Amino acid sequence: MSELAIGLLIGVLVLLIAFYVKSVRELKALRHKFAPVISIEDETKRLTDQADNISSDITAIKADYKKKHGVLKELEKQIAIYDETVDFAEFGVYEPHFDFGDSETYKNKIKAVKGHQKELVKNKTAAICLTEWQVSGSAAKGRAMTNRQIRLTLRAFNGECTSAIANARWNNVNAMQRRIENSYKQINNTNASQQVQITDEFLQLKLRELHLTHEYRQKQQIEREEKAELARAKREERRLIKEAKAAEREEKKYQKLLDKARKSANVDKDRISQLMADLAEAKETGRRARSLAQVTATGYVYVVSNIGSFGEDVVKIGLTRRLNPHDRVRDLGDASVPFQFDTHAMIYSNKAPALEKALHREFDNRRVNAVNRRKEFFHASLTEVKEAINRFAPDAEFIDDREAQEWHETLALRKQVFDDKSLPSEKFPATI
Repeated sequence: MSELAIGLLIGVLVLLIAFYVKSVRELKALRHKFAPVISIEDETKRLTDQADNISSDITAIKADYKKKHGVLKELEKQIAIYDETVDFAEFGVYEPHFDFGDSETYKNKIKAVKGHQKELVKNKTAAICLTEWQVSGSAAKGRAMTNRQIRLTLRAFNGECTSAIANARWNNVNAMQRRIENSYKQINNTNASQQVQITDEFLQLKLRELHLTHEYRQKQQIEREEKAELARAKREERRLIKEAKAAEREEKKYQKLLDKARKSANVDKDRISQLMADLAEAKETGRRARSLAQVTATGYVYVVSNIGSFGEDVVKIGLTRRLNPHDRVRDLGDASVPFQFDTHAMIYSNKAPALEKALHREFDNRRVNAVNRRKEFFHASLTEVKEAINRFAPDAEFIDDREAQEWHETLALRKQVFDDKSLPSEKFPATI
């Protein structure tokens, strides 16, 4: 065949292939154009079925989440009793179990509880086995195995209890109780296959030891504070005696000066009048100093506030036996608080402790510190305190106004800073 013929044949084949491809494309386009249309009802049913399936899946996921969330919470409870940073409010405030008068009694009770625990261990009633096991047909080997398991069990439980009791503090003692109870359950569950278990009596003795030890430490702290307060009172008494002697010397000094002035012909009447006034004041000071030194019930009940440090409706109601009671107020406003106290009442009374106690009782349910009753701050307005004082000490003077000079000057300075137009206006925008 000639080359010309071959070329013509190839050309014809190319044309046939191109026509075939074009025909296939057109056929597909016609099929798509005339494809049957899905009805709205069928599409709605399909979407409804799909939504039902999704809803079922969501319900199943929610149920599964709830179940796993419950497991998570249970695990968190288990972990929390071993977490030293857990908030003590998680386990509630500790309620005392005993009311012994001194720490020595607590100490003796702890010793007795530990002795009782040793008796249970010695009598083999701290932990028991409910089954008499045999090992290789030998009852003796079974008892040896059981005794060994009981010793391991008690060692594990005692170790956990010792750690919990040693680490018990005011903010975690309830968590330490839960730790001991949890250890008791876990160890008994682990030993369930061998029928070995710690007895409830032994558990209760461990919990009693925990409570006694915690309250023993608290009682020791209270006794230390009472000793410190007694020492402070003795120092105060010595200071009052010293002030009384100083006042007596001052009185004698002015008496001598007055006697000398009266004998001198060159001293004018004004000088004598001034000395007489100084002597009268010295006598009054000496009288009060001797009264405070001799009669412990005599003193000043004061009411002070510090709006800059504690807010508007917080007052301190206290008692001082200082010769100059305002020295006590100045001491309160030392470096431990940012502002000075304002004095609203300074009531001299020969029954000062009774008056102070009556005022404390009046606002007892509004103590700022509900635990330490030596902190004499109360949530009360000046009007309320004034009304109470009018009932208990009708002749007492009460100052309603708060000077709070440093506090008000501080507010003025802050206002000046915020009102300064040199500050960029966007520093505190109206909206965020």
